[in-house]
Amino acid sequence: MYAPERQQEILRLARESGRVDVLSLAEEFQVTAETVRRDLKVLDRAGLIRRVHGGAIPAGRLDFEPDLAERDAVAADEKDRIAQAALAELPAEGSVILDAGTTAARLAALLPLDSTLTVVTHALPAAARLADHPGIALHLVGGRVRHRTRAAVDAWALRAYGEIRADVAFVATNGFSHTGGLTTPDLAEAAVKRAALAAARRVVLLCDSAKFGQEHLARFGALRDVDLLITDTGLASEDALTIERGGTAVVRA
Repeated sequence: MYAPERQQEILRLARESGRVDVLSLAEEFQVTAETVRRDLKVLDRAGLIRRVHGGAIPAGRLDFEPDLAERDAVAADEKDRIAQAALAELPAEGSVILDAGTTAARLAALLPLDSTLTVVTHALPAAARLADHPGIALHLVGGRVRHRTRAAVDAWALRAYGEIRADVAFVATNGFSHTGGLTTPDLAEAAVKRAALAAARRVVLLCDSAKFGQEHLARFGALRDVDLLITDTGLASEDALTIERGGTAVVRA
């Protein structure tokens, strides 16, 4: 396959799935990662894609948002390790906020049955996993439910988070970067995430490394708003060091 043909196919894949990554493309086309990076550079210069950490997204798709099932299948092993590492950040007793997101839902599923916590969440998947825990005082934040994320948003949710002060908030994001901060495609969802950040004394960001460098439409915080980032080993050491220099501790699970 000639380079222009390969680049056209890469563009098609990016538009269909919303994102492509270098290593998968190299395996699919049986070329080196460096060859794929050159292809992405050509497409980026043509304004057809935007380079992000580890791959690319289609140009003009800052608002791209896969549905919940699709996101849950991506980086599943990494998300499991992140959720397992997050268990160490739970208070022995106290209150936590669980944000919407597939990794946060995995954390909810790992909470021991004998946990004695107060949990506040606007995420239906997280609430469903905790509803049968006898020791957990579960508070479900209401509002309009977004079907794509199964998360409550809008005025009811914002008002609820404005009335609490939790010990720890476990927050998810669609993208994070040094310059763009924490971003997500939906403005209403971003507003609730911003309120959850403000409603906790400590913030732990749960995010797989593939989201590093991605930027979406709605910004809800900066990396400096996060006390601890738990990610996977795909985040480069130099990137982790830069984040830590900004005041955010990093755990790579």
